[in-house]
Amino acid sequence: MYALELHKIVQADLIRRADNERLLREARRARRAARGTAREDRERKVSADGGRERFAHAA
Repeated sequence: MYALELHKIVQADLIRRADNERLLREARRARRAARGTAREDRERKVSADGGRERFAHAA
């Protein structure tokens, strides 16, 4: 009986650890994805002047 109870305790602990590691991987993946989209948003904006040319043309 003792071995069965010990097995159940160990099994529950392993399941709990696996769930925690899965949640950690998901959180890391979500943060990485959020950083990627923020980086893309930053890189897409070229200028705030609406496409006007910045310098006058040379004669």
